[in-house]
Amino acid sequence: MKAIEVEHLSKIFKVQKSRGGLKGALQDLFSRQYNEVAAVNDISFSIPAGEICGYIGENGAGKSTTIKMLTGILVPTAGKLNVGGYVPHEEREKFVKNIGVVFGQRSQLWWDIGVIESFGLLRKVYGVSEQDYKKRLDELVQRLDLGDLLSRPVRKLSLGQRMRCELVAALLHNPSIVFLDEPTIGLDIIVKTEIREFLKDMNRQHGTTILLTTHDLQDIEALCSRVIMLDEGRIIYDGGLDTLKTRWGQGTRVTLQFGTACPLGRLQSLTSDLHVSWTADNDLHAEVLVPAELNVSDVLAKIVGQPDIAITDIKITETTTDEIVRQIYQTGSATKETQGGTVSHA
Repeated sequence: MKAIEVEHLSKIFKVQKSRGGLKGALQDLFSRQYNEVAAVNDISFSIPAGEICGYIGENGAGKSTTIKMLTGILVPTAGKLNVGGYVPHEEREKFVKNIGVVFGQRSQLWWDIGVIESFGLLRKVYGVSEQDYKKRLDELVQRLDLGDLLSRPVRKLSLGQRMRCELVAALLHNPSIVFLDEPTIGLDIIVKTEIREFLKDMNRQHGTTILLTTHDLQDIEALCSRVIMLDEGRIIYDGGLDTLKTRWGQGTRVTLQFGTACPLGRLQSLTSDLHVSWTADNDLHAEVLVPAELNVSDVLAKIVGQPDIAITDIKITETTTDEIVRQIYQTGSATKETQGGTVSHA
């Protein structure tokens, strides 16, 4: 079952083109000219129920515009949408009862009243029964440790406290689909970890479908098995995070320190059947690049235990997701040439 289905979706905005000078300003009063800007340009994807999918891209790539169309805030210029069995902008009243939304830089809580009062108002907005509301609220408050915050006005909460309350507000009506737009922006590492663990538990226990947009790729690594990457309104990659690392990762770099001299030739001969690349500054220090398709343990097994090799220190460094995504955006494509041909995005 598909929770979200998108077919050839586009959103084009008309942006006024200003003419310079006083004469140009007068002309603009009576005859305006516009440029068309494609914020989202013919994208298609589907997300199965129960999946956590990362939706990433640089500023201006089209992430937030997509989320606004998926939540019914914006009407698409072209294409088809189906979210939880509804067309968001056509069936908004029924549709919103099935989704939860958290915008990291905007609040759905009332600023000057207590948190619990905001929750009560949202209960009425979503038409949740008193019994279901109490059960769900107790569960969320306990899980996110909000007991001491419920009576405070929202304006007196720290950013981390407010974001935990925003999550509760978005989940009070037990939605099957949740959209998270930068939910951990500006938070410290402890609060980020708490929110990530909560989202994983929610997905595991309730089968909640989550579409997550973020600039923090640690969120993606912690939560998502799949990632959709946008660039200038187009999808340039849609597939598994592991596949992305395999295709674009430079492998694992292993640095070895020796207690006695170990010539580079000796290391190369021991691993000649593994197709790894060795470099060395001197006979006491060497580095090997292990391709993604090999296990580091296979390389180390060839070296550790050799009577003439005394290893005093080992350091293992993997290519991070941040580095991989940076490489992709520098090239403008997630298509990568390999020795065997071209590897295209999934």
